[in-house]
Amino acid sequence: MASRTPRMHRSLPIALAIFALIGGRASAESKPMNLQSAKVAKPVGKPVPLDPDAVVAKANAYFNDDATMIARFTQIGGDGRRTDGQLLIDRPGRMRFAYAPPATLEVVADGTSVAVIDRKLHTQDLYFIAQTPLKFLLNDHVDLAADTKIMGVSGDGNTASIDIEDHATFGGTSKIRLTFEQNPFALKQWTVVDPQGYETVVSLSDIDLQTKPDDSQFKINTERLLDTRR
Repeated sequence: MASRTPRMHRSLPIALAIFALIGGRASAESKPMNLQSAKVAKPVGKPVPLDPDAVVAKANAYFNDDATMIARFTQIGGDGRRTDGQLLIDRPGRMRFAYAPPATLEVVADGTSVAVIDRKLHTQDLYFIAQTPLKFLLNDHVDLAADTKIMGVSGDGNTASIDIEDHATFGGTSKIRLTFEQNPFALKQWTVVDPQGYETVVSLSDIDLQTKPDDSQFKINTERLLDTRR
């Protein structure tokens, strides 16, 4: 039966993806891949001096200049399993992860709550957006220095990474790395390490910052699961 009140589920997966809700459940339905290929992408060039303030300013501008995004994503869980799908963002507050088969999950944020929908189990769990890591990326105005604790900035001539910590995530502190391509400056990947030390990597491709997603993509329908059983 669909849950109608935002809550924290006792069987919450350990591996965090963007909402700290779906990493383990999605990867459990996908095929394993070579663990070597599951590692976070490393800079290929030599480290070069970076101006941390300038990198953070570029990141803020990148997020604030475009309120919408449509992209393909590849998620690698801590066990090396891979899942793919489509990511839709319409700030403030709205996001959708649509996982490709054989995964049966959808994750929808409607501006207030996050719904984790499992079409196979016919379940829908609701959470508050404020409970999740990377929630700051759904703000109307993104200010990484004000919204997060920045732990460091690193990179080379090709990429730049911003390491932050999120202390509001239920279960403890999550460590997050945002990785950007330098030229042109664009979000390439994020890595989340949950309070238990499990790592989830999400890489983006085919990014479209011009097309506005349809509003219907962000609606949480508590009756939807009943329809899927027919």
